Amino acid sequence: MIEEEKEIKLPDNAYTELKEGEKYKPILLSDKKYPEVNLWTVLWGILMAVIFSAATAYSGLRFGQVFEAAIPIAIIAVGISTVAKRKSPLSENVIIQSIGASSGVIVAGAIFTLPAIYIIQEKNPDINMQINFYQIFLASLFGGFLGILFLIPFRKYFVSDMHGKYPFPEATATTEILVSGAKGGAQAKLLLISGLIGGVYDFLMTSFQLWAENISSRMFAVGEKLAMEYKFLFKMNAGSILLGTGFLIGLKYSLIICAGSLLSWWFIVPLLGQFGVTADGVLMQQLDPELIFSNYVRYIGIGGIAMAGIIGVIKSAGVIKSSFGVVFKASKSKADESQTKVLRTERDISMRIILFGFLAVALLIAIFFLTGGLQMNITQVLVGLLVIFVFAFLFTTVAATAIATVGTNPVSGMTMMTLILSSFILSAVGLQGGSGIITALIVGGIVCSALAMAGGFITDLKIGYWIGSSPYKQQALKFLGTLVSALTVGGVILILSKTYGYTGEGSLVAPQANAMAAIIEPLMFGGETPWILYIIGAILAIVLDRIGIPALAFSLGMFIPLQLNLPLLVGGSIAWLISTRSKDEQLNKKRKEKGTLLASGLLAGGAIMGVVSAILKYANVELSAPAEWIGSMPYNLLSIVMFILLCSYLIWHSLSVKKE
Repeated sequence: MIEEEKEIKLPDNAYTELKEGEKYKPILLSDKKYPEVNLWTVLWGILMAVIFSAATAYSGLRFGQVFEAAIPIAIIAVGISTVAKRKSPLSENVIIQSIGASSGVIVAGAIFTLPAIYIIQEKNPDINMQINFYQIFLASLFGGFLGILFLIPFRKYFVSDMHGKYPFPEATATTEILVSGAKGGAQAKLLLISGLIGGVYDFLMTSFQLWAENISSRMFAVGEKLAMEYKFLFKMNAGSILLGTGFLIGLKYSLIICAGSLLSWWFIVPLLGQFGVTADGVLMQQLDPELIFSNYVRYIGIGGIAMAGIIGVIKSAGVIKSSFGVVFKASKSKADESQTKVLRTERDISMRIILFGFLAVALLIAIFFLTGGLQMNITQVLVGLLVIFVFAFLFTTVAATAIATVGTNPVSGMTMMTLILSSFILSAVGLQGGSGIITALIVGGIVCSALAMAGGFITDLKIGYWIGSSPYKQQALKFLGTLVSALTVGGVILILSKTYGYTGEGSLVAPQANAMAAIIEPLMFGGETPWILYIIGAILAIVLDRIGIPALAFSLGMFIPLQLNLPLLVGGSIAWLISTRSKDEQLNKKRKEKGTLLASGLLAGGAIMGVVSAILKYANVELSAPAEWIGSMPYNLLSIVMFILLCSYLIWHSLSVKKE
């Protein structure tokens, strides 16, 4: 076993393009072996995958915000390795992070699509569209496996051939955390404490209901009058999850999201409330502002989300064109490399195994389609397989390039395109109605999971490249992380969907799944589609893109309820505040880093306890405060006080960092 030096740093050419004849030499030497795969890394990786799969699924479905797990997992890995005094923590931590990071991507793939089945079922109770745990689990699993298999041939191109040409923002941040592991013990402790604070805070608020979950202007008489007469409403979630998410997003994006929300709630809703008329001839002045938003305004947001995704795909057209050349180049290089000894840091899983993997996954998907309760014949199965493999292949490099360039993946837009086209194709071969919807959404779920995995996995491989990990070991263990994450997310989606539902007060937001449901339902049922509202949203997205405003963020703001967007702005404002208070840029940076740890802890702790609350609710365990307390004025006022205290903790603790 080789003990790593205490002072470890990335080479000077880690982030710059290589000159002719120049080579990149990673921290861990290519000709030496390091402990990577062992009981320690596998068990901690699995634990991270379970915890963050549950947390991100809850956050994404409940509030519409999915957070990236790579950074907090890296922090925890560094912390536990420091406490345990591991001899070679860097090589081990890369593997822990790689296994654990399967959580966020598998969650995104699942929650963006499959909950749409529940949403359509709630709207159409007379149609039987039951989806079970195995269908959710297998769709996520097969999609994740395909994403890994499709990306492996592209690894060398993205992480080595294009060295210094892509910024890889998330991979850079995660690598810096892993490399600067000397501070790991303190970092992990801070993350744990803030996680406990966020978890206890949200558990007392949601399970015990000691104070109101939302701060609303309706708690006052004048606020109620403004809501009913002028359709003007202030409403803000008082939990820790969205506050932490807003901090991590930052002021710029939280402002854009909130701008979309304020346009919906403080301009369009009041405007319709004064002058709007429903299709039945009812004056919208008689409706609650929440009803005006949910029945009309949010469809503008759906149109914007769909168009923003399509714009992302169009901008990546060049990558799609070059993908064929890249894969053939990769295959050729594999054949050449097989003749010589390949260094540990350049070795991938063999092409033979990859091809066998494709065949195995295709066979398993076919069996799943035939025996998984989807009512498909052989022709429909073959068409479904063709759709999955074509779209997954075409968009794999788009996803990887997007992550490598800007750190975000236009996966929802690509999935929407897949869903629309696959719905037409599947309906043409006889799949319509309830069974057609389930099949199309499962196909979409598999493709979505594949694209999300491809985007996330390229980050892991780039981290490994910079540090000097063995790619083939990362690739092999990614299958394990995918299996664990798919199992976890399947259970969490099932519990949350049955516990909260998708309609009514306190229901699951699931913006992407709602958008998918809104698009596919009329395609399969032949119902009315609010095309005018979709078109308005699409035009708005095009205009925003042309003037340089991120259309997806703005459109998400228009779709997601006001109370879930305002705390993002509070969190983003706090991030700006603590990073600009001093004239010393280094001090501002350190304060921001500490705040990031605290915010990550608040978010993760709150989300994990949210899952616990959902499980208790699912098991009919009642822990709530007396009925006479819930809804009272002190109950509502306490919510304001507790939220201020939570914000104060984040600000004070971040600003406590002093000059060295």
